[in-house]
Amino acid sequence: YSFWVFYLFCHFILLLTLFINRSIYARITMTSFIKKSEIKNNWILINAENAIVGRLAAYISKVLRGKNKTQYIPNLDNGDFVIVTNIEKIKFTGKKLNNKKYYRHTGHPGGIKTTSPSILFKNKPAEILKLAVKRMMPSGPLAKKQLSKLKIYKGNTHPHETQNPKIVDFSKMNKKNSVLLN
Repeated sequence: YSFWVFYLFCHFILLLTLFINRSIYARITMTSFIKKSEIKNNWILINAENAIVGRLAAYISKVLRGKNKTQYIPNLDNGDFVIVTNIEKIKFTGKKLNNKKYYRHTGHPGGIKTTSPSILFKNKPAEILKLAVKRMMPSGPLAKKQLSKLKIYKGNTHPHETQNPKIVDFSKMNKKNSVLLN
């Protein structure tokens, strides 16, 4: 008999908290999830002149994933398109330009190759920022799709003027975001 009284009491308390939780003190608000059809991708333009690689990559990866928006969902591609110009004027702090190493493997035994940012800078300056952003994103097919929204160009011109990108002044966000001497 006491078991059933306890059982009914527990169910009564459960129902009371679920259905009569409309009091002033303990309101439950549900997070509104965005649907795939409601996603709106904006375009952002960043001038990378005198910007520090790591800080710029951290900001870009946040925007690509959509974490700067109020309705962030980790399993949907809610991020914005990012256009980066003047990539040849990007900066490293300290001695990273010469001492940092990038490793890649050819797939054959003993096929590990190393390069430094100074060598990559001469051949493919966009690859430095792309590698930094890629390594700040999670691994998987969604991250590859989000990384394809990153557009990097040398110089001030880019072919995405028709999208009317919002200009973000990255160096004015924080005084540590840009370096004048390198």
